[in-house]
Amino acid sequence: MSSLLVSALRDVVGAAHVLVDADVRATYETDWLGQTHGTTPAVVRPGSAQEVAAVLGVCAAAGVAVVPQGGNTGLVGGSVPRGGAVLLSMQRCSSLSTVDTLSMQVTAGAGVTIEHLQQHARAAGLDFAVDWGARATATVGGAVNTNAGGSRVVRFGTMRAQVMGLQAVFADGSIVTQLEGLPKETAGPHLPSLLVGSEGTLAVVTAARLRLVPWFRATAAALVACDSLVDAVSLLPQLRQLPNLDAVELLMPEALAIACKFLDVRPPVAPSSAGAFVMVDCAAHHDPTDELASLLANERGVLAVGAQRDLLYRIRDHVTIAIGALGVPLKLDVAVPVQHLDRLVRRVTAAVPGDARLVIFGHLAEGNLHVNVLGAGEAAPLLRERVLEAAIELGGTISAEHGIGVAKADWLERLKGPAAYAALRAIKSALDPTNLLNPGVLYPDLPTRHDPQPRFT
Repeated sequence: MSSLLVSALRDVVGAAHVLVDADVRATYETDWLGQTHGTTPAVVRPGSAQEVAAVLGVCAAAGVAVVPQGGNTGLVGGSVPRGGAVLLSMQRCSSLSTVDTLSMQVTAGAGVTIEHLQQHARAAGLDFAVDWGARATATVGGAVNTNAGGSRVVRFGTMRAQVMGLQAVFADGSIVTQLEGLPKETAGPHLPSLLVGSEGTLAVVTAARLRLVPWFRATAAALVACDSLVDAVSLLPQLRQLPNLDAVELLMPEALAIACKFLDVRPPVAPSSAGAFVMVDCAAHHDPTDELASLLANERGVLAVGAQRDLLYRIRDHVTIAIGALGVPLKLDVAVPVQHLDRLVRRVTAAVPGDARLVIFGHLAEGNLHVNVLGAGEAAPLLRERVLEAAIELGGTISAEHGIGVAKADWLERLKGPAAYAALRAIKSALDPTNLLNPGVLYPDLPTRHDPQPRFT
């Protein structure tokens, strides 16, 4: 990168917010699990939409691509810099408005962490619905860009359902601000909905107007031991009768065992005692324990309240970390209609080499599985293809919440079909004709002056 470009970027955001030292850049150049690596000549940290627009102008004039990054907790390489692109860290866009208790909404900067947002909402007696284990690091902008889900989708939906409006900067530097948060608005296509899930390829999201939900302080959970995954799925209609159902999570025995061993805690139920475990959580303004206990009276497992519920969530939140501590897994995030979950797992199991270790967990109510294979070795590419093919053939998706990034970009047309893919590609070309924003993500066939592929290890 030329000294002139560095100087121009410093003029926009200040010298302290253009990071060029290799050791400092390193934390931005590798993904959360240490699987995807890239390089950037500079990390730029804008503090406002106006600064983002100015940075994009400088980079466009220099012919240098831009890769936006939030908390860098992604798992598909979408926020890892590549091909000489400038890394645009959004963490300084961290403003939070006063909670609007009348509309039950709040405006949050793209760099606000999910945990901070939850705390801010709860201080006003409300809550933010989307939640997952990386809440302390993951940001609003990243969640918007990937349409993140997590454990409470069964009750509140994905990130798209929480977004009432957005502020974003397009590749030409124009700023769109739609943060009114009107619950009823039918004036043409909804631009914020288009940007949710676009993974930074259409615009740089700088702030979001978000829906809040009641803060349910009374909770109760259970870990149900099922003889098989089929039995776990058949439990869903019964669980949906619970008026305060907040989460329905799936832990296959290996996932439960690995997480408990990592945390050095005794498993609430012996992993070998069941073919699948269903973690059920209820939250209400009144104690939901009796309702949950009554519904599950004929099931095997444990009821968990207070510290025991906290332990269940610690176990669930640490499965990914526990797997990562054992090695670098082949990690795939897929979903199918719930009635096909057992068929999917059977196909995955049959494809895994005998000397590899398969660990599956996920979100049962949405048919979303996180498939992890340790020790796949040279079989990893073929195994990846078989898992993704199985998900598509069973009427599902190759990404339920982590996004496409660069890791699955070559599968997007296969998933969506030629007509839908062509429409999406046309939108990208119209809004970002020079492919300035996150080239290589979602649309690997678009022309670019940069090598879009990071190095995967």
